[in-house]
Amino acid sequence: MTEHLNRLTPRQIVFELDQYIIGQNDAKRNVAIALRNRWRRMNSPEDIQKEIIPNNILMIGATGVGKTEIARRLAKIADAPFVKVEASKFTEVGYVGRDVESMVRDLVEQAVGMVRTQKKEEVKLKAEQAVEDIILDALIPPVHGSSSVKIQPDNNTSEVMPENDAELNQRTRERFREKIRNGELDSRKIDIEVQQNQAPNVGMIGGAMDDVSMMNIQEMIGNMMPRRGKKRKVTVEEARKILLDEEASKLIDMDEVKMEAIKKAENLGIIFIDEIDKVASSRSGGGGGPDVSREGVQRDLLPIVEGSAVNTKHGVINTDHILFVAAGAFHVAKPSDLIPELQGRFPIRVELNSLTEADFYQILKTPKNALTKQYVAMMESEGVELEFEDSALKEIARIAFEVNSEVENIGARRLQTVMSLLLNDFMFDIPDVIGADSHIVVTAELVSEKLSALVKNRDLSQYIL
Repeated sequence: MTEHLNRLTPRQIVFELDQYIIGQNDAKRNVAIALRNRWRRMNSPEDIQKEIIPNNILMIGATGVGKTEIARRLAKIADAPFVKVEASKFTEVGYVGRDVESMVRDLVEQAVGMVRTQKKEEVKLKAEQAVEDIILDALIPPVHGSSSVKIQPDNNTSEVMPENDAELNQRTRERFREKIRNGELDSRKIDIEVQQNQAPNVGMIGGAMDDVSMMNIQEMIGNMMPRRGKKRKVTVEEARKILLDEEASKLIDMDEVKMEAIKKAENLGIIFIDEIDKVASSRSGGGGGPDVSREGVQRDLLPIVEGSAVNTKHGVINTDHILFVAAGAFHVAKPSDLIPELQGRFPIRVELNSLTEADFYQILKTPKNALTKQYVAMMESEGVELEFEDSALKEIARIAFEVNSEVENIGARRLQTVMSLLLNDFMFDIPDVIGADSHIVVTAELVSEKLSALVKNRDLSQYIL
């Protein structure tokens, strides 16, 4: 589990984040240190490991400056389970709504999915061989108690082979196996049996029941119900896809998957709590109204962030070493409006800078997943070449920054609407009007012509998200 983290030094982590996120160096440094500290803890003496708590981070910054992207990319770099939740979606215990423990259960589900995928990849070769055997049995069904075996042919004719000639039988199967691997039989229709879980949807009458109890009841009933096979007529290509997952699942030990997933979630899991400022209440106000519920959510969050045992359908998980990253704009509330106990659980505070016009230009040009590169790739799929002049990128950045300044500052997300307005006519005309092998050059003049109304007409701008 720690081999991958061993290669990720803080500088390497920042370098990886730089491939996708422009600026925000302070935030990148802090999350890089927090990630590296996990490897340091897991490689510390056993008697001190449990005492080393993660440095949870509170990110403060306006929408669209990169808070969520930093956390999400960090999880991908670390190959760690990652869950993003909005604090405003939670309600205090006793109210209708999601309870805070659900985010930990979601994290475990993510971890189980990751470990299951990894284990399936390890047994993929064996699973593929098993699938080939099933397809061969469908193509060349064995006929017991007869002197011949009938091979399902490509046409309406049939080939007959002596049953006692085992060597010929084997040679025929190997010949068909080769054809399956080469894709020669992909369009051939065969009958396969697919396992179906007959677990019904369960509803409870009476008092409220927590998510874990409901999931456990459904899983228990599902295990009691027999699995039935359903006959399907599909092509060999479709059968390979359907059966591969089923056969791989048979080869992996789910108990081992669950144990490994819980360990992965406990030691590497990252939970990103967005809109934390929405549950902050003004300390100067009275004790009534919605502030009571907000403070209740904070108090429910506290034991999870502090470290506690949470029941999930896969087992009990301890949250002591999960990394929590909270974020909020804090336009109205202040970080000090959070209850003191929760503030203390986010010792690292990072303020993210608002994006400048120069940042917008770099966002359009530099990252691996830049919007410009996405549009180039989409048009390339239609055989159309799209090119952006450097002056055009600067003009797009200028207009996006200007609209943000005059209407509502939504950060880098403004670039998506600006780019959409700029290129929508082209996207609509391809491929009917603009055919393959066309070459579109986006110039500064074209940007000004297409987007000038957006800046001049304030009434129109208000409808742009």
